[in-house]
Amino acid sequence: MAESENNNDASAAEPSKLSDLLDGGWKVFEEVDTTNDPLASTAIQVRVKRAIGQLEEASRMVAQLDLFSRNEELEEVSTADLRYLLLPALLGALTMKQTSRDKRLEIVQTARAYFMDFLKRCKEYNMYKFELPGVTDETDDNTSQHDEASEEGASTVTPVPGPPDLVAMATQRQAKIERYRQRKELEARLSEVRKAVDSGQADDEVSRDFYLLNVRRWVTVCLEEIDSIDQEMEILKNMDGLKQGAVKQPAHPARPPMKPFILTKDAVQAKVFGAGYPSLATMTVDDWYDQHRKRGGLPDQGIPRRVPAEENTDAKELEEEDKEKKAENEDEESLLKARNWDDWKDTHRRGYGNRHNMG
Repeated sequence: MAESENNNDASAAEPSKLSDLLDGGWKVFEEVDTTNDPLASTAIQVRVKRAIGQLEEASRMVAQLDLFSRNEELEEVSTADLRYLLLPALLGALTMKQTSRDKRLEIVQTARAYFMDFLKRCKEYNMYKFELPGVTDETDDNTSQHDEASEEGASTVTPVPGPPDLVAMATQRQAKIERYRQRKELEARLSEVRKAVDSGQADDEVSRDFYLLNVRRWVTVCLEEIDSIDQEMEILKNMDGLKQGAVKQPAHPARPPMKPFILTKDAVQAKVFGAGYPSLATMTVDDWYDQHRKRGGLPDQGIPRRVPAEENTDAKELEEEDKEKKAENEDEESLLKARNWDDWKDTHRRGYGNRHNMG
């Protein structure tokens, strides 16, 4: 009798343990998400790993209990079981809180698989109107068993990058704006319903509305997270490709220093001067003269010549003789004019007739 009572108590405690695992992981995520402490600190990372372990154990228990079925409608799911739909979303969010740089690509791929698992389950229950993101090859290998039965056309291969489609970019931007608006509305409604749930006075209808609002809010969060993860994955893959290319590329061997060599005009010149002579002639005098003649730099090609001093004295003497000859050959009129001017200066003092400064 006592053994049967103990068995009943253990079976009754099992759902409580499942709820404790979910509540503990959820609480750790909310604390880590709002803390001001460094996310890379050891204390925060230990709590994150511990919470991930709790949620993973809760996920295994949910799978064993088979709480959710693809053949049932949302109305058939009990209110107490609705909260366990959030397990993959919380696992993905906590996985993104890990800060290991060496395993960053693995971390984001795992988180994306969790988010996709959550979105597909919500899509199966028609809980929210949204389009599933494309499934990449890397994340397809890490998805759970539920990924095998997604809706037809939901899983699409990521297209090959091509020229940007402005219409698609505008559509995506509008979708992001709409998701942000819906998320704010859901958070406002959640804050009102949470008060009643935390007080312990919420009935089954209010509790069900609370969990449904949480699920819908996490749908918008997961869609945004997957968008950022896809961009980060592309960057990480390019970085890995660059690192692998740098490792595979062999280092260039050091080249031996080149010996100096000199181009000589002919074999005779090479024998006379030899290779390596510091003052080796590069051209003959004739070559130098031809080169300067082509440039117009020779004295007979426009450069002014310096006149000797003797030539300067001869030019002055010739100029004086010319002046004397001109003076001798002056006509009578100029001589008469000069004489009259001399006579006028004798009879008139200097300044005569200048009345400008008189009052």
